[in-house]
Amino acid sequence: MNLILLGPPGAGKGTQARLLQEREHIPQIATGDILRRAIVQESPLGQIARAYVDRGALVPDEVMIGSIEERLTQPDVQRGFVLDGFPRTLPQAHALARVFRELDLHLDAVVYFTARDSTILLRLTGRRVCRDAGHIYHIHYNPPARDGVCDVDGSPLYQRDDDREETVRHRLEVYHRETELVVDFYRGHGVFETLDGEADVEENYQRLVDIVRARSRAR
Repeated sequence: MNLILLGPPGAGKGTQARLLQEREHIPQIATGDILRRAIVQESPLGQIARAYVDRGALVPDEVMIGSIEERLTQPDVQRGFVLDGFPRTLPQAHALARVFRELDLHLDAVVYFTARDSTILLRLTGRRVCRDAGHIYHIHYNPPARDGVCDVDGSPLYQRDDDREETVRHRLEVYHRETELVVDFYRGHGVFETLDGEADVEENYQRLVDIVRARSRAR
């Protein structure tokens, strides 16, 4: 089952993709994770990406497309994959269609998560991340037992630069300007589904699984 999850930052795509990976063993391919890993490793991709990510801008299409194409050739995606937040621009969507043709991949479903900007701001600006292992907390919804300290390994928590309010607002502006065109692109492809990104996580997970299973039976 090959899926694309679309929607604004903080709408729940990553949470659902991780649940699918854990429970259905469908690998999550998140461009944000790829970029952050590259930045930490100071790879050539990371050096290019840092300046864009730190200010909430989109990394150039050719860079993202190349990294996604390389990821889709790896052995663990043979049973399927979840593209989390990619493509983000219309040129990326067209390029991804080309990659699918060249790699003989099919697209089963595009699931669009909706959420209000006010909800996104609350979710993202309250997010805190474990510095050592990347465990995720939220100051309102999922706070650590000790303020500023990871429950799992005791390492300090921090707010990512791309979760600061000014950056989040800019990310939303970019999303509305660029990524909503991608949503319109997929609406006409017969694979489009919508989920309420503000609904309960487990309810949305069950809806997502129902979509996956229905698409699998119809294939």
